Amino acid sequence: MTRFATLTTATAAIALAAAAASGAPRDPKALEATFDAQVSSADQVGWLKEMSSAPNQVGSPHDRANAEMELALFKRWGWDAHIETFQILYPTPITTTLELVAPERVTLGGQEPAVAEDASSQHLGGALPPYVAFQGDGNVTAPVVYVNYGLPEDYDALAQRGIDVRGKIVLSRYGGGWRGLKPKLAQEHGAIGCLIYSDPADDGYAYNDPYPRGGGRPSAGVQRGSVQDMTTYPGDPLTPGIGATEGAKRLTRETAPTILKVPALPISYADATRIMAGLGGPVVTGRARGALPLAYHWGGNDAVRVHLLVKSDWSLKPVYDVIATMHGRSKPDEWIIRGNHHDGWVFGASDPLTGQVALMSEAKALGALARTGWRPERTLIYASWDGEEPGLIGSTEWVEAHADELQRHAVMYINTDVNGRGFLEAEGSHDLQHFVNAAARDVPDPRTGVSSYERLRAEMRAAAYTGGARGVEPGAAEAAKAGGDLPIGALGSGSDYSAFLQHLGIPSLNLGYGGESASGGSYHSVYDSFYHVMQFDDPGLVYGAALSKLVGRMVIRAADAPRTPARYGDFAGAVTRYVAEVKKLAADQREHDRALTDLTRDRAFALASTVDDPTIAPVDRGVTPLIDTLALEDAAERLTRSARAADALGELSPAAQARVDAVLRGIDQTLLDPEGLPGRPWYRNMVYAPGTLTGYGAKTLPGVREAIEQRRFADATRYVAKTAAVLNAYADRLDAAVKAARS
Repeated sequence: MTRFATLTTATAAIALAAAAASGAPRDPKALEATFDAQVSSADQVGWLKEMSSAPNQVGSPHDRANAEMELALFKRWGWDAHIETFQILYPTPITTTLELVAPERVTLGGQEPAVAEDASSQHLGGALPPYVAFQGDGNVTAPVVYVNYGLPEDYDALAQRGIDVRGKIVLSRYGGGWRGLKPKLAQEHGAIGCLIYSDPADDGYAYNDPYPRGGGRPSAGVQRGSVQDMTTYPGDPLTPGIGATEGAKRLTRETAPTILKVPALPISYADATRIMAGLGGPVVTGRARGALPLAYHWGGNDAVRVHLLVKSDWSLKPVYDVIATMHGRSKPDEWIIRGNHHDGWVFGASDPLTGQVALMSEAKALGALARTGWRPERTLIYASWDGEEPGLIGSTEWVEAHADELQRHAVMYINTDVNGRGFLEAEGSHDLQHFVNAAARDVPDPRTGVSSYERLRAEMRAAAYTGGARGVEPGAAEAAKAGGDLPIGALGSGSDYSAFLQHLGIPSLNLGYGGESASGGSYHSVYDSFYHVMQFDDPGLVYGAALSKLVGRMVIRAADAPRTPARYGDFAGAVTRYVAEVKKLAADQREHDRALTDLTRDRAFALASTVDDPTIAPVDRGVTPLIDTLALEDAAERLTRSARAADALGELSPAAQARVDAVLRGIDQTLLDPEGLPGRPWYRNMVYAPGTLTGYGAKTLPGVREAIEQRRFADATRYVAKTAAVLNAYADRLDAAVKAARS
């Protein structure tokens, strides 16, 4: 028995039906109890087994079959549903060849081997071999250089050792930053090819027993993925900013800036070991060394040479977005949008189908509520996206095709993707932080019986004491200790919220459970299967049901609330923290620059160089100048005052509430600058963006923060003014709402 007091299913259903028949106000607790009773882990298991029964990459027969199955189910559940199709560029491999040609000739690469316990892995008809989408085709043979995670600091470390990757093939491990940065930075540094492997230090035997004994990545496992330059823009590379409809004007493949030029392949750590074993040069030490059972060397000479060949089919292929609508009763022009994607790299059982079947449970339960007479006050749109894996394509094309009406009508977007067992994970627009916490307090954690909020709070408190890796959001330990709202993270990229939040300025959330599953070891591989999920990720999908109950509550509450469930003080608090961070960033970087000048003058690096690892001083790029952030500080202070006044409005008369709603509708769009971020105008949100050198990871106040980090100091000054302007515009809207409430 849990500590949650809920109405019985029968009582709740009777109360709900009576309220609907009489026109009396609907009891929210009865409504949510009836919703919960319709959510079934057994349903989810059945859907997951069917949807992951064959490869479902973009363009595959099973991908379309899954979309059509969902369409039929949505209609059966009473939704107004259709499939919206876009024609997108999606390269698939024709030939992939990887050979070690020196010191001996060995054929590497190829499809992952079957695992006896996992029936799916024995039926790979229609599955594509390991590859990365949107790499550049090519046929090259060259020496190999190990580049650790292949990020800027790794190339700096190579430069200190006099190692040049020009004309070489780089070997990078997954992690540290987004996958697409690895071949992109290799290309920018003059490499002619890129290999990416999953080091066991990151998702293998350093954490879990390898599959099938445990959920960790086995030696032959390969992580597929996209390397499209999504930090420039996501979606179809040929139609930036517009929907990829049949007659859309398209760029050519050669002129599309998000398609890379050098060939790249993902490989297993078994193959990486064969390559690494022969590398020469200095020994790799410290954090740049992984967990393979041998000494790591940087390489770069002719001791190891590799032949890499990739040829792709670059034709257009269809993506199938399933769009289901339940029209609102009193506010049909205000939309609550809920999404998850249905395409995978192979079977996609964990990524994305654990989240997709949770969405389907919600849609079924909401349809059942509608049959009792309930209708949402606002319109609900449930979306099953296609083409997420190669570049957030299905959602981005839909958003771009419907941009004008979305900016007029969308209230919020709620996203899920991979779901597992463990702790609630939440990221999003900070004005929705309290909204997330309130729902989390009402949904039990399946394993412990306490609320999802209480379990996460306990983890944050324990992590603060032990120095654990989780619970790292600023202020998390203090909030957890006090029992207040727990902070949510900022959104970068990596799933289908990006176009909503960062291009159109629609408040967005990304939710899921995790921390106790082992899906990282099967991620984007043949082994992301029904068997793996049932054994290691969420047996019985009990956390799938919890996710449905959490998100379903949020959808119902957002649909039926008298006003948008935003608390603006939470957003102002996050912005104030971000302003302090960028101010400190500039000061710390300036101090670091001065230290380098002193160390170089004193020949410290030359004297510290060793015989085994000879190094020279890093490049001196000068001293970071003073960046005047006063305009940002003033804007953040004003935003705090305005948010406090808006949050204090309390209950209003219907007429006053209508005036306030009219003023606040689309307030998050004030955070957009029409010019966008430097070098990437598609990203227009001045508060939230993916980092150009982090990919998935968020950069807050990105125009200022990244300009400082990348030493574009004129841009830093310019974006201080731009960011202050959007924050002041947001505060103006809050002030106008307060005035409207009192008029």
